[in-house]
Amino acid sequence: MNTSIETSVPKRNNATEDLFETTITTDLKKKSVRGVAVTVLAKVMLFTMQTGSTIALARLLSPKDFGLQGMVVALTGLLGLFQEAGLSTATIQRKTLTHEQASTLFWINVALGAILTILAVAIAPFLAAFYKEPRLLLMTIISGTAFFFNSLAVQHRALLNRGMRFDTIAKIEVLTLAISSAIGISMAAFGYGYWALVVMAVSNPMITAVAVWRRMPWRPGRPTRNCGLRSLLQFGGTVTLNNFVVYLAYNTEKVLLGRFWGAEALGLYGRAYQLANLPVQQLNSAISTVAYPALSRLQTETERLNRSFLKGYSLIISLTVPVTISCAVFAEEIVYILLGPKWTGAAAVLRLLAPTVLALALVNPFGWFLQATNRAGRSLNIAFLIVPVVILGIVAGLSHGPTGVALGYSAAMVLLVAPIIGWSKYGTGITTRDYWNSIKRPMVSGVSAGLAGWVVKSAFERAVNPILLLMLVGALLLSVYVFILLVVMGQKSLYADLLSQMFHRTHQAPTNSREQGANHATRNSE
Repeated sequence: MNTSIETSVPKRNNATEDLFETTITTDLKKKSVRGVAVTVLAKVMLFTMQTGSTIALARLLSPKDFGLQGMVVALTGLLGLFQEAGLSTATIQRKTLTHEQASTLFWINVALGAILTILAVAIAPFLAAFYKEPRLLLMTIISGTAFFFNSLAVQHRALLNRGMRFDTIAKIEVLTLAISSAIGISMAAFGYGYWALVVMAVSNPMITAVAVWRRMPWRPGRPTRNCGLRSLLQFGGTVTLNNFVVYLAYNTEKVLLGRFWGAEALGLYGRAYQLANLPVQQLNSAISTVAYPALSRLQTETERLNRSFLKGYSLIISLTVPVTISCAVFAEEIVYILLGPKWTGAAAVLRLLAPTVLALALVNPFGWFLQATNRAGRSLNIAFLIVPVVILGIVAGLSHGPTGVALGYSAAMVLLVAPIIGWSKYGTGITTRDYWNSIKRPMVSGVSAGLAGWVVKSAFERAVNPILLLMLVGALLLSVYVFILLVVMGQKSLYADLLSQMFHRTHQAPTNSREQGANHATRNSE
């Protein structure tokens, strides 16, 4: 008999069944809200560390060093899409999972990791020839080893997510980034150039693999045939194809810039993109890490699922809007302060990419919503819509270099927002009014704060030091945004309730032995 990793619900009488379901609902809500608190805090730490490492590396290395690494990442990122094969997503989404199934998935991931490492080595000469850059040969070979180390951690990390052990995941991510960043910065300081970026990238999955094996006590057994993997593999295959198609759309500009404009242009574009996208990416990752397993458990309860998703979606937009507006208003100051004077060409790119980042924040959460509700096929079809539009926008702007590409990218993404959202929510029970109510307050608040910040900055930018200007006008922009959102738009009670649930613990003893048994069953099942 298969040993179940997540205990399924045993048969009970009606009264006990109702109590059991109520206990799951309450505990799931607590875990989700506290998980958001822990994960967001971790992402803030990660963002701070990544920003610090970016500042340090930007001053120790040249745009060309980052461009060379960007050329390698264009390939390794593409191959990396096939490494998990969507099986970690399937592990989290599945209601029940046996030890045999998880073990077989583990060995599939390891095999894929080994194959991708070999494939990276085989493709390395062709990559160097494509970019006409011989240094890429050894860089790609070394970078390819990361696939194997990553493969060792896929299922352990997925099981931590499945168990909603967000504090453990957060600690691992912070520790891994701290060590790998220290390695990269040290190597850059000692003059190793682009090799600092390569070793930094490879050390990250090595450290992660060791950490997740120590913190997740599950150990894989032998792979098993006929253990009910077909649906998992089908789901994972659809997710992988979806990720592959989306990757083509969102990374074509980096490949084309590197090929036709060289490493320096790619380096400028890549750093600008990172500055704009990093905080939003960390935020979306923090919430989706918690939301995906929670929504997967609610996939049969349409009304609760939609309500929970829209609350999380509104939170993402509320936190994204001020970031993207700040990138548009303070592009020159942000680049000058964080990257230094040799990166001034990235400022125009950063400003032009701001609409892209906001558009991604609007559409990306629907990806994990559709997958959590077993609509991965629709998510894939939407990806097929995205690719040609984005590539056309990028190609249209390519002749004008990084700024032209950024403009084309943003124009394409803005055009895609409405059809993607409309298609994503079709038939889910989410109405247009529901959706508009979830975004109208942060959007109106953001436009108002952005206009105020732009006016004040225009009046004082020639008379005030860039650092002081960013601090003072940035504080003003944020204050106006928060005031309009919380007070004028009446969102104060919503965020006060959210914060109270994040940081307030309630302990209620079971009132009888039956409830105590139900609580124990809940812990086992979750």
